[in-house]
Amino acid sequence: METLAQIALTMTPGLGSTSIRRLIDVCPDADELFSMSHRQLKELFGNHDEIVSFIEKKAAHTRAEEELRFMEQHGIQALFFTDPDYPQRMNRTETADCPALLYVLGKSDLNAERAVAVVGTRKATAHGRDVTDRLIGQMAEWKASIVSGLAYGIDTAAHTAALNHGLPTIAALGHGLDRIYPAQNRKLAERILAEGGALVTEYPSGTAINGGNFPARNRIIAGMSDATLVVEASSKGGALITAAIATSYQREVFAVPGRITDTYSSGTNNLIATNKAAMLRSADDMAYQMGWPSTDATKTRQQELFPTLGATEQNLIDLLHKQQTATLDDLVRLSGLPLPKVAGIMFTLEMQKVVRALPGRLYEVCD
Repeated sequence: METLAQIALTMTPGLGSTSIRRLIDVCPDADELFSMSHRQLKELFGNHDEIVSFIEKKAAHTRAEEELRFMEQHGIQALFFTDPDYPQRMNRTETADCPALLYVLGKSDLNAERAVAVVGTRKATAHGRDVTDRLIGQMAEWKASIVSGLAYGIDTAAHTAALNHGLPTIAALGHGLDRIYPAQNRKLAERILAEGGALVTEYPSGTAINGGNFPARNRIIAGMSDATLVVEASSKGGALITAAIATSYQREVFAVPGRITDTYSSGTNNLIATNKAAMLRSADDMAYQMGWPSTDATKTRQQELFPTLGATEQNLIDLLHKQQTATLDDLVRLSGLPLPKVAGIMFTLEMQKVVRALPGRLYEVCD
């Protein structure tokens, strides 16, 4: 059985994704590989006697058979890289390190016309979550599929926003499909599946939660996407790893700017400052860079995250007019709003050029 052989191949010690891809170029039939003579295997693997022995003994077949039974019980597909349903963005020359096989639960098209990875810190601010929702809401015009990692923070916000705005979303996991991590996102995972999304992983069931699996998982997020958007990130972390992988895959990287004093804007600001990411003010910026066709809405929409002022924003502007200049602390005291909310609104208003920041952490209304 070809699927059994393909799974067994990925469970063979010493064979990584790149090696398997090269091997299938030589021997397209994985099942046939396990029937080769010792001499033929030696010709293929040279001095790698441990690989030859493992294949000869079909040592991975018992475990692969267990995985097949698990898949059948739970409606999981195994997509080898030669399968037409495998995400073809991960079959390009520069993505040879992407998994040779993916386990997929769900019905989402892994080869949607447009796919965007949205990543960021696990400690997302209220502003970061709001920006994520607004940007993904704008992407609905282009019916972009949203890819993320089901982690806390921006990942959770990205999947939730996609579902709320009627977009397909795909969660790449760093473990097998027999569990959900973090456990608090189980209901979100169930909603993703119920609303036509998918969970994907390169790891078979029973794989232990291992911190090292998550950076490896990030290459799936980047590889499945045309572009990667970083919303909030500190100076180190998984979001920046995903951005670096996306760059190595010759994919576009975008970042949402933030105040230079904000911890979770240090990573995004650095990406922009070092020309490793394009600054994103709205989804229109991404559409322009990616060559997505304009729509009636994009022709009329201003290039900003918040096109109109709500009552809270207008109240802060009115207070600032009366004071002429004010600090965040002044605005918190005068408005009675919490500091994080005021900081988020003032950042947005600054991006819109409604207010400007002055020395001494003061703000004033632009003319």
